[in-house]
Amino acid sequence: MSVFDPVDTSLKFPHLEAEILAFWKANDIFHKSLKQREGRPTWVFYEGPPTANGKPHPGHVLTRVVKDLFPRYKTMRGFRVPRKAGWDTHGLPVEVEVEKELKISGKNEIEAYGVERFVRRCIDSVFRYTDAWEELTERIGFWIDLPEAYVTYHRSYVESVWWSLQQLFERKLLYQGHKILPWCPRCRTALSSHEVGQGYAEVEDPSVYVTFRDPEWEKNKTSFLAWTTTPWTLPSNAGLAVKADTEYSHVRVGDETLIMASALVKSVMGKVKHEVVKTEPGHALVGRRYQPLFDWWKGRDSQRAAAWRVCAADFVTLDTGAGIVHIAPAFGADDYNLGQKEGLPTIQLVDAGGHFTPECGAFAGRFVKDADNDIVKDLRSRGLLLKRESYRHDYPFCWRCDSPLIYFARECWFIRTTQEIGRVIENNQTVHWIPEHIRDGRFGNFLESNIDWALSRERYWGTPLPIWKCPGCHYMEAVGSLEELRGKEGVEGLDVFDRAKAADPGLNEHLRIHKPWIDAVEYDCPVCSLRLKRVPEVIDCWYDSGAMPFAQWGYPHAPGSKERFAEAFPADFISEAIDQTRGWFYSLIAESTLLGESFGRASGVAKPYPHPFKTCVVLGHVCDEEGEKMSKHKGNYL
Repeated sequence: MSVFDPVDTSLKFPHLEAEILAFWKANDIFHKSLKQREGRPTWVFYEGPPTANGKPHPGHVLTRVVKDLFPRYKTMRGFRVPRKAGWDTHGLPVEVEVEKELKISGKNEIEAYGVERFVRRCIDSVFRYTDAWEELTERIGFWIDLPEAYVTYHRSYVESVWWSLQQLFERKLLYQGHKILPWCPRCRTALSSHEVGQGYAEVEDPSVYVTFRDPEWEKNKTSFLAWTTTPWTLPSNAGLAVKADTEYSHVRVGDETLIMASALVKSVMGKVKHEVVKTEPGHALVGRRYQPLFDWWKGRDSQRAAAWRVCAADFVTLDTGAGIVHIAPAFGADDYNLGQKEGLPTIQLVDAGGHFTPECGAFAGRFVKDADNDIVKDLRSRGLLLKRESYRHDYPFCWRCDSPLIYFARECWFIRTTQEIGRVIENNQTVHWIPEHIRDGRFGNFLESNIDWALSRERYWGTPLPIWKCPGCHYMEAVGSLEELRGKEGVEGLDVFDRAKAADPGLNEHLRIHKPWIDAVEYDCPVCSLRLKRVPEVIDCWYDSGAMPFAQWGYPHAPGSKERFAEAFPADFISEAIDQTRGWFYSLIAESTLLGESFGRASGVAKPYPHPFKTCVVLGHVCDEEGEKMSKHKGNYL
């Protein structure tokens, strides 16, 4: 007779897993594990908040398993490891999905549908698949506190974000500026540089060599030769740029003479018969004028007098093209800066939807990227095209709607990250990155090329930018909470939400500080006799996610939030996939670095680097059968 019970050789692992999960759930083992560790050293974990408006996929299994592994191990080593869940609820990802559901597209159709109705649909959308996410979380054994999850649209969270933006505004790190921005013409809003980094795809664009004729062309047959891969910007051309210290050649081709950099004559002309008849330095070309390719723009006489002339620029290179750069200040950062320096007008013959404006003749109303080929044909028909080639390169697309982006001169609110980037880089150097090469490689390189964070979005469902502005004297101030707003002199409009809720008691109380209700609030200008009104923009949802170390507690307004934040900052561990180097990882470290002094003043505790996280485990992607990253956006998973 055997001493031991017989071993079942037909083990059914899914059945065993289900039994263990049922035991954990029935006995509340996760919370018991936390209670057992009360009074022990705390090991801090931050959960990167997912958006539950799409179903989870196998890629989420990988990240959630890793995010469970380390906290579970540290718990076994005797640490107390609170694990607060979170939900990311704002932004374009939500708006685009709601547009699809409603079978509408773009801001005009959203406004026709009604902003209030649209926002309410957004809030319904963000938790559509919560059950699926919770089921996945439980099924893989990821221990995290879902009932206590932070939610980025909740009033306490939004007011915490408002406080942080008020701190930046008062330190002149939040400002309004007019710059060239990556712009989604379908969503009609700007994107930040880290959003742009998530949406590149290889495309083939026309590469054209265009002749800009001398004003006396009928007599001298002389033209400047410039190269571009964006023919759609040519109608908005305002200048040409040359390199002052470079030699330029006058090249005779048939009965015409083309001016181009001497170093590029052979590569441009190839086997075409030509003769160099004259050379001169680039600075000798500066100030010369030429005829516009398209004379559609009807600017003032003084503006037209300043346009269509040659300027010198350091960014002109001799590795491609003809050594002469077509300048459209409305559509390129270098172009815009040169235009400001040289007094070139900003000719913008494209509207916010990416369509040519009414004065553009047969091209009026056409989407610019769709018009490239016809613009090239038009130039060829008028003898203004030397040659056309194809150019394969990576081009940015909207990370949520897949529309091609354009670079567009637009007014926007920015965070002055460039002023503080040295401190961000210093902070990054103290983080323990796994793998280590992320620190100075993918993430470090991104920080080195930092530009100011384009924060505002001309959209609807997001944290409202808490800036109130006077339409008369232009005085502006940032508001840090609803209570602060209630205390403003002559405040009106706070009852608009109350009336809406009285009419519909089911209206979510957290919407009180969202568009469109918050837009009704105005108060007396402290400088003049007019009234301050909120600027219309909402903010980049990546700022919301980067605010979670402090906003999850409602810091600094909520009772006990200062103590909770001090106990849980910085995190000992975070982990997400590699695409978050330009997403959550960046927003976390940028905000924490810029707000470090404010945390010290509000809580009396200044934390040394690294913060807001000490260790970051960076994961790869789970891909589909085509080798593409699985994503909720693409839906390329079962």
